[in-house]
Amino acid sequence: MLATLLLVFREVLEAALVVGIVASATRGVTSRARWIGGGIALGITGAVIVAACAGWIADALSGSGQEWFNATVLLAAVAMIGWHVVWMSKHGRELAAQMQSVGRDVTSGARPMTALMAVVAIAVLREGSEIVLFGYGLFASGSSVPSMAFGALSGLALGVALGVGLYFGLLKIPVRYFFGATNSLLVLLAAGMAATAAGFLTQADVLHHWTAPLWSTDWLLRDDSNFGKALHALIGYTSQPSGMQLLFYVATLVLLIAGMRLVSALAAKPTQAALQPPVAT
Repeated sequence: MLATLLLVFREVLEAALVVGIVASATRGVTSRARWIGGGIALGITGAVIVAACAGWIADALSGSGQEWFNATVLLAAVAMIGWHVVWMSKHGRELAAQMQSVGRDVTSGARPMTALMAVVAIAVLREGSEIVLFGYGLFASGSSVPSMAFGALSGLALGVALGVGLYFGLLKIPVRYFFGATNSLLVLLAAGMAATAAGFLTQADVLHHWTAPLWSTDWLLRDDSNFGKALHALIGYTSQPSGMQLLFYVATLVLLIAGMRLVSALAAKPTQAALQPPVAT
């Protein structure tokens, strides 16, 4: 439930940020509500189509094919999370400025109203598709449907509420700090998904090495306990991890953290160069 709540809350809030910033930047534009509403509707429709296709593919596969599909979905989710956190480590602080720029262009007539709808539709579609993919990944990892549904509804409510609060200026949380904290949680979530994918590939007889459990913490926390299931969904906890699962977990952590630091360092160089005084000649 916690993992679903985190994912839905994060994605809904990001979409709400885009919608709220565009709406506030185009205040006074004729029919802006219709265009923004149309963009939201198009984005939701696209996300529903993605959900329908994912379910059809899952139902069409059985046996080891199902394990292949589960592993593929999990690794795709890891890739999307990885791209997301690395991209946000550089562009998180630029998000508001970009959306405000689009809003100003629409207000001044430099861009048509269809651009406004497209920005909103793409934002909603992107976040909605990620929710679908990540949600199926959590389901494939063993999360129960009732707990996921409760977490999704809770995350949706919190994301919309916070988005509305940000729109009206009720909350002053710096966006860069918010994204930094949630990025750390998503990195752990991605590592857990990668380890679970390794487990599915082992079951499908794709991975043949380092398949024996390295240790057992059943005495401390069992996988089938409520807290064990929550930790498994959130950070990939398993009481008897294999060597291959540990390799996937650590490799994902190292790659994502290194990628985030590299992108942040590269983004900081132009800023530091701009702050240096010119050399006298």
